[in-house]
Amino acid sequence: MRVPLILLLLLPRLAAPGRAGPRVGSRQCSLRGGWRVRNGNGSLELPAAVPGCVHGALLQRGLMQDPYYRFNDLDYRWISLDNWTYSNEFKVPFDISKWQKVNLIFEGVDTVAEILFNNVSIGKTDSMFRRYSFDVTNVARDVNSLELRFQSAVLYAAQRSRAHSGYPVPPACPPPVQKGECHVNFIRKEQCSFSWDWGPSFPTQGIWRDVSIEAYNVCCLSHFTFSPVYDSTAQVWSVEIESAFDVVSSKPVGGQVVVVIPKLHTQQMYSLELQPGERIVELSVKINKNITVETWWPHGHGDQTGYNMTVLFELDGGLRIEKSAKVYFRTVELVEEPIKGSPGLSFYFRINGFPVFLKGSNWIPADAFQERVTPDVLRLLLQSAVDANMNAVRVWGGGIYEQDAFYELCDELGVMVWQDFMFASAMYPADQGFLDSVRAEVAYQVRRLKPHPSVILWSGNNENEGLLAVNWFQVPPSDLETYVKDYVTLYVANIREVVLEGDKSRPFVASSPSNGAETIAEGWVAKHPNSNHYGDVHFYNYNSDCWNWTVFPKARFVSEYGYQSWPSFSTLEKVSAKGDWSYNSTFARHRQHHVDGNEEMLRQAALHFRLPQGLDPERIFRDTLYLTQVMQAQCVKTETEFYRRSRSEIVAGEGHTMGALYWQLNDIWQAPSWASLEYGGKWKMLHYFARHFFAPLLPVGFEDEAVFHIHGVSDLHEDRNVTLTLTGHSWRSLQPACVQATESLVMKAGTATCLYSEPMGRLLSRCGNCTRRGCVLSFYLSAGRELVSPVNYHFLSSLKDAEGLLKARISATVSQQGDTFAFELETSAVAPFVWLDVGSIPGRFSDNGFLLTEKTRTVLFHPWAPTSTSALEHSLRVTSLADIY
Repeated sequence: MRVPLILLLLLPRLAAPGRAGPRVGSRQCSLRGGWRVRNGNGSLELPAAVPGCVHGALLQRGLMQDPYYRFNDLDYRWISLDNWTYSNEFKVPFDISKWQKVNLIFEGVDTVAEILFNNVSIGKTDSMFRRYSFDVTNVARDVNSLELRFQSAVLYAAQRSRAHSGYPVPPACPPPVQKGECHVNFIRKEQCSFSWDWGPSFPTQGIWRDVSIEAYNVCCLSHFTFSPVYDSTAQVWSVEIESAFDVVSSKPVGGQVVVVIPKLHTQQMYSLELQPGERIVELSVKINKNITVETWWPHGHGDQTGYNMTVLFELDGGLRIEKSAKVYFRTVELVEEPIKGSPGLSFYFRINGFPVFLKGSNWIPADAFQERVTPDVLRLLLQSAVDANMNAVRVWGGGIYEQDAFYELCDELGVMVWQDFMFASAMYPADQGFLDSVRAEVAYQVRRLKPHPSVILWSGNNENEGLLAVNWFQVPPSDLETYVKDYVTLYVANIREVVLEGDKSRPFVASSPSNGAETIAEGWVAKHPNSNHYGDVHFYNYNSDCWNWTVFPKARFVSEYGYQSWPSFSTLEKVSAKGDWSYNSTFARHRQHHVDGNEEMLRQAALHFRLPQGLDPERIFRDTLYLTQVMQAQCVKTETEFYRRSRSEIVAGEGHTMGALYWQLNDIWQAPSWASLEYGGKWKMLHYFARHFFAPLLPVGFEDEAVFHIHGVSDLHEDRNVTLTLTGHSWRSLQPACVQATESLVMKAGTATCLYSEPMGRLLSRCGNCTRRGCVLSFYLSAGRELVSPVNYHFLSSLKDAEGLLKARISATVSQQGDTFAFELETSAVAPFVWLDVGSIPGRFSDNGFLLTEKTRTVLFHPWAPTSTSALEHSLRVTSLADIY
């Protein structure tokens, strides 16, 4: 029930006389400590950390090795197939008998468990993604026993699949190369914990979030959420606040609520009366339109201003309940409207009325064991995204709804979040029990996440509309209607309905990729949901030449694309043995969970580079790891630059691209994947490239029908006068073959425009008679003497055909400069893809993987932990392309 409120004039408040009755307020105690876990037959029992999981408990006691070491994902499969029990005995640090209501609260249970409190079964859990509250008033004592009897997630999923006897819900199992478990779509658990094409199978069991006892009299605040709303007609901001109360008093509870936002000179008081039972209180706090409200902006577009807000409920009997929160004001619109000269509709985001090109990548869980994902781990990864000029991540639907710290960091750093609900690459059941669980999950997550300005979109699932549209699972055509009906029931009649009821402040799409408004018009499953004329697109093509920009889709928004690479040797070394260090070893094949993935990388690399050869297997392995990173970085660079330069043009009816989120940002373990950050946070070459190709001002060079063009791309809010400088270099010489600078050019705000065009033949003859095989082009933007863009480059031929490319002798002198270290490089020759590697010393360089065309260059190293000049010198390995030939 929703409670009506009356706004009161702010007057000095007289103290109300206290009423006789039970003690008011509440007490809470954490139950994190004192847990033990035992296996199904009781032969093994040991202490267990909470939050945590069984694997963590075994690891802590030395009963298992690093689960990521070599083949341990298979060797430890037995852990997930057993039924474990968590138990605890605890004394409540207050007198239970003096409280009207006592609840046992789990912020997260992983996943299927029966809960016994003092040997009384009080309830069950079946979802990793919900908060559970159990009434234990009648069973709680001063000293209590608590047990969670878990069922193996793997066995439960199989059991639920068998019970769904009417028709199969595909896929039954993952591809064999993933070495995973089956029927993950039947359990509300992290979908990739049963394996994925970049991750291992570790279906955990445990209490993965906080657990506590809460006791209260009169009433308790059971949830609190809010969202700022802008009335564009009245041009006024308000904060819509929702508070849920459990009123255990037998009589109505009266009182007042005061909302204060000091920096906005806002203080409002309301009267309320809460009837017994569960009650919802809704407030609308208007901000005086004469007060300037600073808005929250994505990274690169402005500040992330937030305001402290306090909400104080002062209720009968002296009961005071206070909530403090940070409020950020921003508007978000998903713009889908006709585009002149093109069929279909646009698909882009306006933040605070400004069209923003989303630059970023896709986020997967940072570890298979969530207790290892600390706020420091999250900050390292998200700061690395911001340092690479990203402004967005897509929280992918096969992982988890991230912890609060993740979204708080995104708010702070200006990282927009495209938030999937946790459904991925599968069909799902639509029986009532499953739907009820999902509705509770979605309602909880929307309440939890909607105060965050970083969350700009709800998306129902990952790729499930597309899988249905092409009948990926090859269900009989006569049965397709059943699967479409289940799809619409789950994502539209349930998830969408719950989202719209809980949050009207941001858009919702049913799937990714999807055709947006066109998908709705076609009954929620479009005929071609990956259309270039609507919505967002996922695109993967490992067989075509990635240097050929014409193979990429000129789509409205590209939310997934990418290429694999291997992590660095220092990362792999920690989880492998010497006998594993060859590209075709059993370990290398085991670690690759994508069908034909290792071969695909070599085939793509061989189009433009010579593959490493020699007699030393370890040397060939190291060189091959390096080359896969070169290939990945160059492929994603070419593709991303194509999307960025397509933002302002329509060619053959296609274009106006307004988002590029490559797959994927981070790794879950040490293995080949599409990630640009290795497990542990080390930057791959791709991440250094991303820092350039996502720069706010960027010159992009490409050839079209024997004409060389340079487009200027701007994400700025103002026009900028720039000079474009184009230089030709011979592979044989550190002296430029030619240098050409333009007159002052105007880079229009928020556009991509052509700055330069010249037939390639004329350009080469003018540039010291350069040949395609003998030269490389580089170019940059400047304003006055200031460089305002990265130095970009364009290869005129495959580097396996480069003429005059020498083995560069590159020396490095390291010195400390405050908190950073300077690497003074000196080279004997032009060197492409220069890679500085300091092994396992944590930190990042200011640039890496670069084209070195000048004799000397200084690169800075930013350490993430204390280190020294001597440690860096000792660990440093410098590699450039010719070194691997």
